[in-house]
Amino acid sequence: MMYWLYEFREWLIAHQWISDDAALYKILNLFKYHTFRAGGAALTAFALSLMYGDRLIRKLISLKIGQPIRTAEEVHKLHELHGKKAGTPTMGGILILSAIVLSTLLWAKWDNIMVWTVLFTTIGLGALGFRDDYLKISKKNSKGVSARTKLVWQTSVAIVAGLLFAYAVPGENGITLRALYIPFVKDAVITDMHLFAVGLFALIIVGSSNAVNLTDGLDGLATGCSITTSLAYAAFGYVCGNAKYSDYLGVAHNSLANELPIVAMAMAGACLGFLWFNAHPAKMFMGDTGSLALGGCIASLAIGCKQEIVLALVGGVFVMEAMSVILQVWSFKKRGKRIFRMAPIHHHFELGGWHENQVIVRFWVLSLFFAMLGLATLKLR
Repeated sequence: MMYWLYEFREWLIAHQWISDDAALYKILNLFKYHTFRAGGAALTAFALSLMYGDRLIRKLISLKIGQPIRTAEEVHKLHELHGKKAGTPTMGGILILSAIVLSTLLWAKWDNIMVWTVLFTTIGLGALGFRDDYLKISKKNSKGVSARTKLVWQTSVAIVAGLLFAYAVPGENGITLRALYIPFVKDAVITDMHLFAVGLFALIIVGSSNAVNLTDGLDGLATGCSITTSLAYAAFGYVCGNAKYSDYLGVAHNSLANELPIVAMAMAGACLGFLWFNAHPAKMFMGDTGSLALGGCIASLAIGCKQEIVLALVGGVFVMEAMSVILQVWSFKKRGKRIFRMAPIHHHFELGGWHENQVIVRFWVLSLFFAMLGLATLKLR
């Protein structure tokens, strides 16, 4: 929407209301630049989160929307560590989701199919999370939406998003998003995956949303890791959308990706503002409303700038969390033994004697490290 101010500048010049050396001309010219609008999106989302955070907390408390905590019989010693969190307002992901969507609509160009696809995925999975949180609260337990319903919903949203990315986004120089790129290789290893691309994109979106959901078990853990990941994909989107930089760094170019940094920075700003209330000791949790939406947003950004394989590295903490659950379940079923004290892995370190803050900050450091490693692959092609 703010881009229209740049277009308005052209209208003013055409009607000779201003000259090209006027101060207003130079100010309105700023809205042409993606970096300026990305910064504006981050600041807007951050401000919205800070402004409405306390109001949302009060509203959630008045509605008695508190986080249900698993019983001591279910989680044993972990209940002693987290039992005091029972009743903390949840569904704070509404704040994150609203800030991302509003900031993106305000600062991004509306004629960009990639932006709408990312927003569709984010909102679609956020709606699933909202339903899941609502059922947990209304039933006063931690079950929520059934696993089958959750998977069907996630898969449906992911397939639609995958189809849009694969067939609605136009290619450039004969290369579409259906091409497969891997780190350390300049050219596409597969130039057209056809329908397999839709399946791959759907798998990445479902996997990412579940991985972020699993990570959201400690105060601010998923929020902080989402900030570093979104900043990395803001950089990837800028390079992918800029013909000069993408050619120099050997990255697949698509001019539509130049709007993705605006979405990524809106996400970073929204998460940073939410962290004000979600940092230990948390005054509010994001719930599945936030974690599923963030996971979908991250995956969509990765697909849009053709860095979906690198997501396994950039989102290394999310991968660790998801793999710890997979390995734990596999080991218990096959061997009758657990690999970790408890999964996801952040609980393993908690039960090993690390204070919650130690786990959170150290995982943030790891997330930053993984994000920098992912960005380093740009110059290794």
